[in-house]
Amino acid sequence: MSGQGAGGSGPSRRGLIGALGAAGMLALPARASEGAPPQAPLGETMPDARSDGTRDAQPFYGFHQAGIVTPQPASVLYAAFDVLAENRDELAHLLRILTERLAFLTKGGPVPEIDPRLPAPDSGLLGPVVFPDNLTATLSVGASLFDYRFGLAKLRPRRLGQMERFPNDALDASQCHGDLMLQLCANTAETNIHALRDVLKHLPGLATVRWKIEGFLPPHVVKSMGADTVRNLLGFKDGTANLDARNAELMDRYVWVRAGGSEPAWAAGGSYQVVRVIRTLVERWDRTPLREQEAIIGRHKASGAPLGRGHERAPPDYDGDPDGARIALAAHIRRANPRSAETRANLILRRSYNYSRGLTPAGQLDMGLLFACYQADLTAGFLAVQTRLSGEQLEEYIRPIGGGYFFALPGVREPGGWLGQGLIAAV
Repeated sequence: MSGQGAGGSGPSRRGLIGALGAAGMLALPARASEGAPPQAPLGETMPDARSDGTRDAQPFYGFHQAGIVTPQPASVLYAAFDVLAENRDELAHLLRILTERLAFLTKGGPVPEIDPRLPAPDSGLLGPVVFPDNLTATLSVGASLFDYRFGLAKLRPRRLGQMERFPNDALDASQCHGDLMLQLCANTAETNIHALRDVLKHLPGLATVRWKIEGFLPPHVVKSMGADTVRNLLGFKDGTANLDARNAELMDRYVWVRAGGSEPAWAAGGSYQVVRVIRTLVERWDRTPLREQEAIIGRHKASGAPLGRGHERAPPDYDGDPDGARIALAAHIRRANPRSAETRANLILRRSYNYSRGLTPAGQLDMGLLFACYQADLTAGFLAVQTRLSGEQLEEYIRPIGGGYFFALPGVREPGGWLGQGLIAAV
């Protein structure tokens, strides 16, 4: 798949894109990394409850990228890219530009004034001053980036490969994979769109969007900073048993690739990212009896509590229910997380959103879940969980149609560095 981005485009296409974007490069603002924001541990810079959120900012620099353990704002945009760069030097150039733009966009600042005879330096979507609006930008690489083009094959993260097709999947090739994946999270969809347009404007001839999709959560999650569990489009609370992203010990154990292990040294501080576009067949689901819905999920729909328990956060009593009298052995929550000593290594950090984007060709609502998760080991994490879920009764109501496996790059520790610098330097 990945090779299509470079091999299929050819010099003429790349040249055309470059010519179209050349004027935009003339309007490149000054380095955004100058006057860098103060360092702060990820997850400790929280939205100000007294503000409207537009000035809320997350730190860009750090050992890990933002957007993984930082609180989830209300909007997300995933954009997968095919890289058009023709050699490693051009790839490094792409990553430097991308880092510079993302550092500026997450901090904000005035749009420079230029000669009006030149193309405008900014889309203007956010006005003459770009506010950070709680924006985080998380850049990941796909397995295809490690093919023959850039001499990176020996440096591929050990578990990173192309997303396979599970039995219930109906994958659309036009919505899968990519050399790069950019996850943008912000308080508003406009900020994410502005960031994507800015990035595209500054990458002429270097990368092109392969596929994109936007998602949403209720706006109040911005103020609750993840304290509340939101509902998915099935109407059930989603992520109740998720890992606590504020617990650094848990994140070190389950989310971050650590130095000194079996992964390439450059990957320390990164994380495996899974993105799955899961369409929900809501018309069928909405005609299903409530008792059957709850049995399929394993939770009460109203409270979110496990069946037979009174509170959402109460753990299900699997030891006292070995035959599945209260929570069926095939229930979604029981298969996803059996809560046994043997399956504890399979824990993942979920970061999902809902999506809705019109109708399918058959006239059904095209909506569902943008499932995303992070883990230190793709095999022990998502792949183990998804293998247990294969064949569950919920599959009658959901259909995964897109996404991919990626590796979130380690963070940029200080101004002057750039995303992927360790990878390129390791060649």
